[in-house]
Amino acid sequence: MYRSLRDKLIGKVERNMCTSDVPSVDNLDLDIMALDNDTDGPIANGSASKNGDHDSEAQVFPPPEEFAKKAHIKSMDQYKTMYKQSIDDPEGFWKDIAKEFHFEESQPEGSPFLKCNFNIKNGPINIKWMEGSKTNICYNVLDRNVKDKGLKDTVAFFWEGNDPNDEKQITYGELLDEVCKFANVLKGFGVSKGDRVAIYMPMILELVVAMLAAARLGAIHSIVFGGFSAESLSERTLDAKAKVIVTADGVWRGDKIIHLKEITDKALEKCDEQGHKIEHCIVVHHLPRLAVHGKNQPEHESPNKRKQYDYKAPFNEERDKWYHLCMEKASSDCTPEWVDAEDPLFMLYTSGSTGKPKGVLHSTAGYMLYASTTFKYVFDYHRRSPTDQDIYFCTADVGWITGHTYVVYGPLANGATSVIFEGIPFYPDNSRFWAIVEKYKVNQFYTAPTAIRSLMKFGDKLVKKYDRSSLTVLGTVGEPINPEAWLWYYKVVGDSRPPVVDTYWQTEGGGHVLTPIPGATPLKPGSATFPFFGVLPAIVDENGKEIDGPGEGYLVFKTAWPGMMRSVYNDHDRFEATYFSKFPGYYFTGDGAKRDKDGYYWITGRVDDMLNVSGHLLSTAQVESALIEHKAIAESAVVPIFHDVKGEALYCFVTLRDGHDFTEQLQAELKQKVREKIGPFATPDVIQLAPALPKTRSGKIMRRILRKIAAGDSDLGDTSTLADTSVIQILLDNKPGANK
Repeated sequence: MYRSLRDKLIGKVERNMCTSDVPSVDNLDLDIMALDNDTDGPIANGSASKNGDHDSEAQVFPPPEEFAKKAHIKSMDQYKTMYKQSIDDPEGFWKDIAKEFHFEESQPEGSPFLKCNFNIKNGPINIKWMEGSKTNICYNVLDRNVKDKGLKDTVAFFWEGNDPNDEKQITYGELLDEVCKFANVLKGFGVSKGDRVAIYMPMILELVVAMLAAARLGAIHSIVFGGFSAESLSERTLDAKAKVIVTADGVWRGDKIIHLKEITDKALEKCDEQGHKIEHCIVVHHLPRLAVHGKNQPEHESPNKRKQYDYKAPFNEERDKWYHLCMEKASSDCTPEWVDAEDPLFMLYTSGSTGKPKGVLHSTAGYMLYASTTFKYVFDYHRRSPTDQDIYFCTADVGWITGHTYVVYGPLANGATSVIFEGIPFYPDNSRFWAIVEKYKVNQFYTAPTAIRSLMKFGDKLVKKYDRSSLTVLGTVGEPINPEAWLWYYKVVGDSRPPVVDTYWQTEGGGHVLTPIPGATPLKPGSATFPFFGVLPAIVDENGKEIDGPGEGYLVFKTAWPGMMRSVYNDHDRFEATYFSKFPGYYFTGDGAKRDKDGYYWITGRVDDMLNVSGHLLSTAQVESALIEHKAIAESAVVPIFHDVKGEALYCFVTLRDGHDFTEQLQAELKQKVREKIGPFATPDVIQLAPALPKTRSGKIMRRILRKIAAGDSDLGDTSTLADTSVIQILLDNKPGANK
């Protein structure tokens, strides 16, 4: 018999254990799987069906035997032992990891290693790890690797440009020099500990330099994704009261140019109007060094398009400074600022339910330990010597939390060699990811389910024309992955070899919280599986009562982990109201989740992406997964619409695979598929053809716009972050009943 992880895990742990004296979990038994790591092949076990059980069609995939032998964590027994210690003795567990890092000063004698309050009824929410100790994250990811680990000449990053002809690399020694120089540049402009530095840049090496230089000075970096509008940039810059902004003249994304400097200028004008004047704007002269710049372009392109290849950004001589000219005069000698473990490291703005973005604030030491540890174990990264190490590739933009943790801080903390990519997966053709994997012999590859589903529709040939034999771990991030996409990723991209780590976490969490461990965890396609070390999940109902055993409800966490956010910048009340008021004593993720009979966790989507259809709580992700199982469907997105009888009904947008037509027969088949997979109550009321879905430049589906279209609301709000705004009119034209 399989036994529930959650039954064994939670039974001995009290509701409020978030103090330095963690209640014991003696007799904790994580023997959840009657599976050994040497099982020969996938084991039939099932995917979600309409009653929440599992049918016989889906599978469980044990870790490959040869992979497990070489992994950092080689078995579920080892995972269970480590997990038990992380819950029973978090101080001992994380102190052992902290010994690998440099702390200029230890905690004062008698200071609690962990101090926090998760229950708003007991006073202000607070989370403190290693408070009183002194460190610097820049020193730990650069100086420590260069001076103590002998990695001066080891490549830190291979930079791959939007154009395949643009490439560069930088070693740890070179990166340290560049960071020290730019830290001195910032210092020369008056930046010091606690100041905020805004960064609005493409995926270039100077982005990494800028954030690490700020951290070296004890300043707080606030990176704004380079696809945001001037309004969004100004809003975030104003809230942070940034002292300096770092940007670039522009960037090519596919065959489109984004004029970053022009957007920055408009944002700074708005800041001026609001009474916040930024005196220094540092600009990277990026475009002229690219292969596309100034070259003869096809005559069939418009004169307006061709002139973009020689584009020159506007430049304010009084305020603007060229990055390269500043760096020419700067010294490469810069002593790091030693900061308290709980001093802020960065803020990253996320969308808020009130419409105003909230600055998620992360502190220094706890985030450093968590980013490093999750990267090492979840991706099973190995550096065998300064000249023999894995090659890791995360496709995320550093403007998002994935880029912070798993492009920059996590990999660098482990002395990793990574690929940083400026472009998009569809340029110059739809095989770009796989070309990069072959070029750099990538071992660990980490991307979003949206990208996987988008690439699936182009077929297998574009994948298989490239050598992917170097891959050892595949990862997904950003949203739940449906089983069909998981299996395509595993079987086609990975040739049925590498484990797929389907990671669940959020900007607020700082790093993976539910995730497989590739050498230990038997995998279920679409499940985030089990908690990472130090993370104690629970599922509660609407009244905050914990659900034992299999069940579905709201995902919460019972205690703090080192990498989680500490507050909302300048708005602690909002922090408490958003995450701790709905279920006192718990951190509320805002997500729904299901736990199956084997203890596996399945993320069902944001709570605001959940529907109540005739009294049935239903996640949009469940319906999307059912729709995409049909051979004609490449991608789907489901939103709720008002129904005067059922309360809410389902409105489904579907993108077809090549070679299929949108017919009444297909619509009937899709409705029947949903009925079969979930139940008659979940039958969609509307299915609309969507030749494309509205997505940001990072690939995230903008469901807010889909909800507006479905509801017939013409006020779509800000659409400036869409990669292609023409999609909106196409969807409006295809809306059932629209005047064509």
